[in-house]
Amino acid sequence: MTSTCARFDTLFLLSRFTAAKSSPWFSSLLSSGIQFRTKPNSRLQSIVASSSSSSSSGAIITGTESIEIKSLPTKPIEGQKTGTSGLRKKVKVFKQENYLANWIQALFNSLPEEDYKKATLVLGGDGRYFNKEAAQIIIKIAAGNGVGKILVGKEGILSTPAVSAVIRKRKANGGFIMSASHNPGGPDYDWGIKFNYSSGQPAPESITDKIYGNTLSISEIKVAEIPDTDLSHVGVAKYGSFSVEVIDAVSDYLELMEDVFDFDLIRGLLSRSDFGFMFDAMHAVTGAYAKPIFVDNLGAKPDSISNGVPLEDFGHGHPDPNLTYAKDLVDVMYRDDGPDFGAASDGDGDRNMVLGNKFFVTPSDSVAIIAANAQEAIPYFRDGPKGLARSMPTSGALDRVAHKLKLPFFEVPTGWKFFGNLMDAGKLSICGEESFGTGSDHIREKDGIWAVLAWLSILAHRNKDKKAGEKLVSVADVVKEYWATYGRNFFSRYDYEECESEGANKMMDYVRDIVSKSKAGESYGDYVLEFADDFSYTDPVDGSVASKQGVRFVFTDGSRIIFRLSGTGSAGATVRIYIEQFEPDVSKHDVDAQIALKPLIDLALSVSKLKDFTGREKPTVIT
Repeated sequence: MTSTCARFDTLFLLSRFTAAKSSPWFSSLLSSGIQFRTKPNSRLQSIVASSSSSSSSGAIITGTESIEIKSLPTKPIEGQKTGTSGLRKKVKVFKQENYLANWIQALFNSLPEEDYKKATLVLGGDGRYFNKEAAQIIIKIAAGNGVGKILVGKEGILSTPAVSAVIRKRKANGGFIMSASHNPGGPDYDWGIKFNYSSGQPAPESITDKIYGNTLSISEIKVAEIPDTDLSHVGVAKYGSFSVEVIDAVSDYLELMEDVFDFDLIRGLLSRSDFGFMFDAMHAVTGAYAKPIFVDNLGAKPDSISNGVPLEDFGHGHPDPNLTYAKDLVDVMYRDDGPDFGAASDGDGDRNMVLGNKFFVTPSDSVAIIAANAQEAIPYFRDGPKGLARSMPTSGALDRVAHKLKLPFFEVPTGWKFFGNLMDAGKLSICGEESFGTGSDHIREKDGIWAVLAWLSILAHRNKDKKAGEKLVSVADVVKEYWATYGRNFFSRYDYEECESEGANKMMDYVRDIVSKSKAGESYGDYVLEFADDFSYTDPVDGSVASKQGVRFVFTDGSRIIFRLSGTGSAGATVRIYIEQFEPDVSKHDVDAQIALKPLIDLALSVSKLKDFTGREKPTVIT
């Protein structure tokens, strides 16, 4: 049986090499004058098959004692500056000759050699179109630059939180994440790449700035002459001193979740006949995690997982878990007989939306409620959180929890990397962004499934003594109890996607000019200005400064209007307007947010002259 498997894997590997040599990537190398050949001593020397199901087991394929490294001449390509979450462009841009290869090589040129030479790096992505081709390019360039080992998810799949978890568990030096997050996928849509460092956090600006600088001067790409790696089976392929280990996408992450949460407690809730649960994976990467975690381990019904098969184009959908793009889930949750709890996650699994029956939980409220209940409901926080933090545009709900619990609190720019330093310094446990990102220091990325499990833990804890037939504590009950204790921060975000960049930038310049001339005490309709600024942040750990992070108008009653351009899209500009107003009066907490905020919304549109600059009559998405 072993020899049969060996002959099959040998033939399969050789066929992959033949296919690789005819691929566009190898064609571009050949067109540059580089010759590829199989040396007489480069035959496969041994193959060992294993029946073990662990993530480090499977076929071990051993190739040559050394691999040949080729230098591919290249030239700088414009437009490779990373945004808040890596480099994102349309697929057709990344498919241009050497576009991805240049950026990957520029990354290695930017890192100290001790961070990658003979080191282990992780590679994974959200399953979108172009990931499989990109994975082979990254593996070959990593080998060409002296990396010792690549850990890659089976089929190239690893959610962004899972990449962070694998880096931390396996003590890797970093990892590549192939994703454009919540943006659409497919040949005509988006693709992205980013690099996370050794604690699992996104690379800091000091590194991304170096990468961009090196893309402007790059002249060669170092490529290993190895075949494409078969990513369809768990196992290890060795090529001289370099190896590729294909790992199970779920196991390391699942093990971490079992350490953080009380799975028996959650299982008790999901197994109740009087509790309805639904999770919408949006045909994105969490489809690979939803069944193993929610169904196989926690006892949810198989039909509670919607859109659970990851697809390269996300089923022609937009994998952004909000009220607009997760409409299928919203429609189900707002039925009279809808489930008690519903959630969705995005393309790469780091964002989340939480709903009760006919009840939407804003991301700003969600992180505050998790923080307020964490110590009693989640074992990981049994000693209490170390500190709390939010992004600047996120509502001030979390601030009030930090004040009540007497915890350190931090307000940072948008971008999860700003939380990482605080976590590594032991200053921060729970944090969140209004853009549907919630997480903790169990990893160094926001984590969609973690947020869902946190909410299920809170509900399970509140209902653990409820007998069959007794009314359960609902999502709405938890939120309204929180409002009664802390007050309600009415909050909404208006997104104007893919605006013409010129008009959007002119609008921001116009608003900044207003700020430069503003004075405390000025009247803006019924609101009195306390201060206006362009948010700047000095990291309390390393002293680094991030400026121009969003224009703020803060009024004397605590109300806020914020204007930002988002850096997470791949085309044009997304203008975001954030509106917030605090309401302590319980009798007014059930007012619809859009009604409560209408005076501020009208003021924001008037002050910014958004319609004049962008031509937009209405937002693409309202949250």
